[in-house]
This record gives sequence, C-alpha cells and structure tokens, in this order.
Amino acid sequence: MIEKLKQLKSKLAEVSDLYSTAALLGWDQQTYMPPAGAEGRGHQLSTVSTLAHIKFTSDEVGRLLEDLKGPAAELDPDSDEARLIKVAARQYEKDTKVPPEMVAEFAQVTTMAHQVWQQARAENNFEKFQPYLEKIVALRRRYADLFAPYDHVYDPLLDDFEPGLKTADVQTIFNALRPQQVALIQEISSSPQVDDSFLHQPFDENKQWDFGVEVITKFGYDWKRARQDKSVHPFTTNFGIDDVRITTRIMPEFFNPAFFGTAHEAGHAFYELGVDHAFSRSPLAGSASLSIHESQSRMWENLVGRSLPFWEGFYPHLQEYFPSQLGNVSLEAFYKGINKVEPSLIRVEADEATYNLHIMLRLELEIALMEGSLAVQDLPEAWNSRMHTYLGLTPPDDTQGVLQDIHWSSGMIGYFSTYALGNLVSVQLWDCVNRDIPDLTGQIRRGEFAALLNWLGEKIHRHGAKFEPQELVERVTGSKIDPNPYMHYLQTKYAQIYGF
Repeated sequence: MIEKLKQLKSKLAEVSDLYSTAALLGWDQQTYMPPAGAEGRGHQLSTVSTLAHIKFTSDEVGRLLEDLKGPAAELDPDSDEARLIKVAARQYEKDTKVPPEMVAEFAQVTTMAHQVWQQARAENNFEKFQPYLEKIVALRRRYADLFAPYDHVYDPLLDDFEPGLKTADVQTIFNALRPQQVALIQEISSSPQVDDSFLHQPFDENKQWDFGVEVITKFGYDWKRARQDKSVHPFTTNFGIDDVRITTRIMPEFFNPAFFGTAHEAGHAFYELGVDHAFSRSPLAGSASLSIHESQSRMWENLVGRSLPFWEGFYPHLQEYFPSQLGNVSLEAFYKGINKVEPSLIRVEADEATYNLHIMLRLELEIALMEGSLAVQDLPEAWNSRMHTYLGLTPPDDTQGVLQDIHWSSGMIGYFSTYALGNLVSVQLWDCVNRDIPDLTGQIRRGEFAALLNWLGEKIHRHGAKFEPQELVERVTGSKIDPNPYMHYLQTKYAQIYGF
C-alpha cells in the first residue's frame, strides 16, 4: 500500500501544480492582464485546465485508487491517508464523467465571458454579455446531464461547491430562514432609521488601502505568504499553501466597500494559509466547501469587523486617518452607521439583515435557468421583478442589477447559496469560540486576534478538505447547519441598534 499511495500522491501533486498554474493565470487576468489579452489567456487556461483534467482522470490514477480501496478500508477512517483516498476517489468519479473537450470549451468560454462582462457592466449593456451567458448556461446544463439521474438538475452544480448537499436541503434551510428575516426587516423598518451619511463622502483611496492593510495585519495576515491587489470584484485565490492572493475594491466616496471587502477576503485567506502543510499539492489542500470558506470571511467581516468591541479599539485610529470626515462623528453613531439596515441594490454592500435575501433571489434565478423555465434574455426583467418582491427596490439599470456579480461570467452557477449558508455557519462557530475563549470580546477590543485565529486554525483551517461541510460543522458545533443561532444573533444585535 505504501508504494501505491506514494505513486498516487505524486500524480495528484502534478495535477495540483497544473491547477495552481491555471489559478495564477486567472489571478493575473483579473488584476494586471491588458484587456486585449483575453483571447490568448482563454487558450492558455483551456490548455492547462484540459491537461490537468486528462492527467487526473487517467487510467493510471483510476487503477491506483481502485488498488488502494481495500487497504484504505482497514485504516482509521479519519486518518489523513484514508481521507485523501476518499476525497480523491470522489472527485475522480465525478471528473471521469466529464469529457476533456468540455473542460477546454468551458475554460475558453468563461475567460472571454469574464472580459465581456467587465465591458458590459461598465457600459450598462446586458445584451453584450447575453450571448456569452447563454453559452455558459448551455454548458452547465450539459455538465449537469452527465450526472443524471439526479433529484434535481441543479444538484450536480451545487455539489461542486457544497459536497453532499442537495438543492432540496438548501431550499429547506432557506424556507425556514426567509420568513424570520422578513419579519426582522419589517420590525427594523418600523423603527427610526439611523444616519450613515458620513460614510458617503470623499475618503482618500490610499488612506482607505492603508487602514485596511493595517487592520488585517493586526488580524494576523502573513505578508510573507500572501499579498493584496485591486480588482473589479474582490476575490481570494491561492497557488499553494504559502502563496495566497486577495484583492479589494476601493470606492472614493464610500468607506464601507474597501474596508469590509478587505476584511472579508482576509478571512478567506486565513483559511487557505491555515491548511496543514502535510496536505500541500493534494486534494486535501482545499476547503471543506464554499459555505465553510464563506463562514470564515463573513466572520472576520461582520462578527469582528462590524462589532462594537472592534471599533472601541480601532475607531480612534480611523478618525486619525480621516479627521475631517469622522472627527466629529461619535463611536455610537459610527457603529450604528456601518450596521444600518436598508434594502439596497448591491449584494456586496448589503447589511447583515438583508444580505441573505440577495442570495435567495440569485438561487431562484439560477434554478430557473437550469430548469429551462427562464431564458437568459429574460434574466434582467426577472432579476428586477424579484428585487422588487424581496427588497422593494427596482434597479435603475443592469449594472446595478443583473450585471453586478462576477460569478456567472466565470461559470460559477451553483455558488451563490454558499454565501448565506456561510453566514449561518459563522454564527454557529462564533458561539463555540466565545464558549472556549471567554475573554474574546476583551481581546478584540484590545486589538488582539491571535487566540481567535488559532482557534479557527485548529478547528477549521488545518483540516482543509478532509471533511465534508455538514460533517465538519457537526464535529465542531454539535449540529449540522442551523439557521437559528444566526437569527438569534441578528435579532439581538439589531434590537440594540434600533431600540425595539
């Protein structure tokens, strides 16, 4: 077994290197590549992604996995070796259903689609993006059909981001969550609104950048193993455990996007940086799922970054950065301002109370696209209709509506629900952190984050993709993904802010 496992690890390491190369090409595309390079970059990504796919789905890897199946059954099921074989076999079973030609076509189409999406978004021109999105939706349907029979056509796409979770599972969670969130928003809307006008004024872009860098450095961001750049839509990627990249987006007349985006992406980066080095260049070097990943980013963004104790420590320093903007704004006013609840058009700028409604809207649209009950050409109208139903708003243009997110241009249909699921998991974990670190609030107030980061590293990060999401959440918290702790958190927080 030892020799065959060694051979398998060697093959998986080569595959990992190719996918890391593809990730590097993707990062450069969104940060430094000149716009005219899109077609060439599409060919490069297509070639590298296809080579990785062919190498992973080879008969040799299949034989090694088959030969190791028996010996693996004799191992401790939680051992690194047993889990590596299990995770690799699961992915192998999925990937061998996908022809290399489809992998190549998908990489080429999405690379061009991303570039066109950027242009369409800037020009408020959905029709420019429409033919590319139609190709992507058709490709995703063809992909899903490879996994028939299924309970729902959306299941294979969701499984790529949330292993083991079904569309019906997510719908059940959201159906329990939606009425509670709507009731909370209604209660908030009947209370006097807080003022956040001071957040909407000129904030020097360099100072915004510097403050964000200073804060995530305090969080524990390792600049020897990670970096930050700018992009149209903030994201996190990695090319190995010791090479993690985040990006942020700075708006010169609104404080929130850059700071909270930086904190959010740093949370993602901590997960990638915290994976056990023993998993390097293997399928275990990823994450349990995107919901677990989002639980980390949303925790640092909201449970830390939007908390009163955090700003009790950091607000005086922020006032030093922006004395004319915030010098006469009290801590209480600032805290309430950054937590203002108000239905908004843009998901990444949404408050905690309304955020999940943005996700539910997108999930419904994605399911309709995959079922074929919604045509891509009708997407803007469907988007606007649901925005009015869910949030009482109608986007004035497609840039602030259907074109606002990067995900569809990258082919990531099946991703969106993980944001809301991550919110739920973040609070389940937060309750456990506070139980295990009784002085956590005081540490945050003092700008001390080592204990929090170490706890997350021990409970979540180091395991990488070793456990499936529901399994990991249950191991740490004692239950599977549960919306109740999150709703209790929201109700407690906003009752205090809005006085109801």
